[in-house]
This record gives sequence, structure tokens and C-alpha cells, in this order.
Amino acid sequence: MIPSLLKTFLQKNASTMVSMVLLVALPLLGSSSATYMLYRNQSLLTDLSLGPAFLYFAVTALTMAFALTPTTFVALVTGFYFGWAGLPGMVAAYALAALIGYQVASALDHGKMTAFLSHFPKADAVMKELKHDSWQLIVLTRISPVLPFALMTFVLAVLRVERRRFLAASVLGMLPRSLFFYGLGSKAQDAAALLRNPDTGTAGKVLLFALVVISLYGLYYLFNRALQRALRRSTPPVI
Repeated sequence: MIPSLLKTFLQKNASTMVSMVLLVALPLLGSSSATYMLYRNQSLLTDLSLGPAFLYFAVTALTMAFALTPTTFVALVTGFYFGWAGLPGMVAAYALAALIGYQVASALDHGKMTAFLSHFPKADAVMKELKHDSWQLIVLTRISPVLPFALMTFVLAVLRVERRRFLAASVLGMLPRSLFFYGLGSKAQDAAALLRNPDTGTAGKVLLFALVVISLYGLYYLFNRALQRALRRSTPPVI
């Protein structure tokens, strides 16, 4: 039974699984390449005019959407070269990256993952319950600095959370850690040193640790509560 279901899962969700693996592996390659390019030409993004600046934010939206650059990397670079004047552009790039990733993931999966979950009533029931808490779920996946942006976008799209809520909660959840790394970049003196080893300081390490703990505990709480609700709904009342 299990081998048969696994085979069916892989056959029907091959594109989804390959995409998720790539979304984990690509950020390291992309950020390493971009770091090398900026190291060789540190003035590349200095004093950009309006047109090239718009192009920069459009390109970063694409690279974040397809996991070619981590969001933390983009925050550091944008903060360093643009200062706080570039913050609205970065937020817009984040929103655009989330939208692109959502649309691509939805097109690739096309409901196949949720259809497969129907073979497992308990898992399907938990996923449906989680949709009722989709706002909190999205925010909690976004505030953690260790959960990859593009991968979480893909997972949330596969779960078929509502798009407008997904975009609003994604931007809100990204802000705490993004503002921190953006500020770090804006105060740096050397781009190469910043990208090689961002000095977060003691307060920064505490903040990032706190965000990870909040995210993990919050996700555990949401999943546990969804499981309890699903079990209550599936248990017939005692007469």
C-alpha cells in the first residue's frame, strides 16, 4: 500500500518535488555568484539613476522569486548601496517576488498536492484546518531567518492559501528580519566584508534567535491546534 502511494505521489508530483529541491539548493549558488561579481566590481551599484535602480529592484524580485538570491543577501546589498531611500523599492521587490513565486508554484502544482493528500484523511483535515489560520501561518514562516523565502512561497502556494492574504502577510512577516539586515547593510563601510561576514553583534544574534524561536513555537502551536480541531471534527459525538 505505502510503496504504491509513494509511487503515485512521485508520478503526480514530480515537478513539484523537483522545484522544491531546487529552491533549497539554488540560493547558495546564486548568492556566491553575486558576491563574487560585487567583490570584483564594488562600484557596480553605486549612484544608480532612476531607470537602472528600477531595473535593479525588478531583477532582485526575479532572483528572489526563483531562489537565486536569498532575501537576507538582497537586504544587505540594497541597504549598503541605496541607504534607507531604497527601502520602499526593496519591500516592493519582496512583494513582487512573493507574487511571482506564488503564481509559478500554483501553475506547476495545479492542485495535485492537495489532491494527493485526500488519500490521507487526517493529513488532509489538518491542512484544511490550517487554512483557517493562514494569516498567522504565513507570518510565522516569514519571520524566521532560517526558512528559505522561495521554498516557503512554494509550500504556501501548494497549500492554496488565499493570494491577497498571502501577499499582505508575507510582507508583514518579512519586515522584522529584513529591516534588521537592511540597517546592517546601510551602516557597513565595505561591501565585500559585509557579504563575507555580516557582523550582527550580540543584540542582533539575540534578535535573530528570538525570531527563530517565535517562528518554530508558533508553527508548532498552529499545527497542534489544527490537529486537535481536525480530531474533534472527525470524532462522532457520544450520545
